[in-house]
Amino acid sequence: MTGQSHANTSRANKGVLGRGPAFWGVMVFVTTALVLMLAFGRAVESEALLLMLTLLPCALAMVMFRANYVVASSTRADGCVPRGEAQQRYIARTAIFTSLYLVAFGLLMFAERQLEISQQLTFALALLPGLAILGVFWAVGRLIIEEPDEFMRMLIVRQALVATAVALSAATVWGFLEFADLVVHIDAYYWSAAWFVGLFVGAIINRVQYGTWGAVL
Repeated sequence: MTGQSHANTSRANKGVLGRGPAFWGVMVFVTTALVLMLAFGRAVESEALLLMLTLLPCALAMVMFRANYVVASSTRADGCVPRGEAQQRYIARTAIFTSLYLVAFGLLMFAERQLEISQQLTFALALLPGLAILGVFWAVGRLIIEEPDEFMRMLIVRQALVATAVALSAATVWGFLEFADLVVHIDAYYWSAAWFVGLFVGAIINRVQYGTWGAVL
């Protein structure tokens, strides 16, 4: 039984595609560094950096927190059943889609500022960042489905609901203020950023009420 437990623990700690949380965290850092190089090279406007880095704090905090969680919870109390595999898959998926988002948005900005491309190609490039964000939403949904621990799954659902409430509330209130010409116009994709901020709000609420942050940071 001890040998089987050790094998299961080793398998769980290898992560997705044989890569652990550190690998995916480094991948996000490298991708971000490339984007910043484009920005400092004036290929990307500095005003776009806020949008390009929207997912970075969420991704980095998630990777650091989950790295500790996976090590601490790689086995159940009986030492037989591996845990943390769903979280490791979530880390990998989020890191991949975050990197794709940064690359796609940087490519879109570079093409619009530096190249003369057709409207059809512009349309295709403009779709890519949005599809990458949808991939992050999908990763959160898959975590809810794949998480075997009912308590952790409840915390994830709570965070998602709080994030949705934050984003929709902000969009609704701002929309009416904008309709009354009291505030400036905000592009719709910023409400996705509000949703990710809402994940942090949900994590804080989980911490206050249950003493743990949850699985989505």
